Amino acid sequence: MNVLLTGATKGIGKAIALKLADEGNNLAICARNIKELESFKIELTTKHKNIKVFIKAVDCAVKEEVMAFADDALNVFENIEVLINSVGVFKPSFILDEDDEVLDFHMKTNLYAPYYLYKKLAPSMKERRSGHIFNICSVASLEAIANAGSYCVTKSALLSLNNIMRAELMEHDVKVTAILPGSTLTNSWEGTEISKDEFIQPEDVANTISQILKMSRGANVEQVIIKPIHGQV
Repeated sequence: MNVLLTGATKGIGKAIALKLADEGNNLAICARNIKELESFKIELTTKHKNIKVFIKAVDCAVKEEVMAFADDALNVFENIEVLINSVGVFKPSFILDEDDEVLDFHMKTNLYAPYYLYKKLAPSMKERRSGHIFNICSVASLEAIANAGSYCVTKSALLSLNNIMRAELMEHDVKVTAILPGSTLTNSWEGTEISKDEFIQPEDVANTISQILKMSRGANVEQVIIKPIHGQV
């Protein structure tokens, strides 16, 4: 399959890329740092010589860059069968304490990028009557976290967008799945003294997506919530 994945060089996105490459899928991946992308491409293609990997440095807060990435990926692969909106940003703050620009910062990356990619890539999925879209939301899509106000707002909006995608595409046999992870051990927790067993691992999300993609044509997993066994960290 041809997979387009955002936010692919760190955390959950990287784990997904590694898992899907292991399974022989072609990847169109983006991140902001071109050197990290180039290094990751070498890692992937050295291990898996039978797959094609397209990379592009993209700031997913910029519409023009997001759309150019999608256009270039389509030029390379002709069609995208799986879209995984993994990119996300998080700046902790109470809404009453933050500058107005903080909401805009979260909105552009966490919501607008998936919105634009949906509008760009879903029409061909609809026409082919096949495809799968995954949106990496968060438990913050459902739960209010006081020190993460703007993040919660945009992740809630992403879950709503996810559900609209599914409502629009289900009669055309295109699947849409929301993944809602809780506290996940990514680079943002670097240096923590909390045991890794108190976290979800990025590979847990990657393995979940892998298994969902193997399900029968008539089955659609609408939403998956993955929380640490002892609750949020």
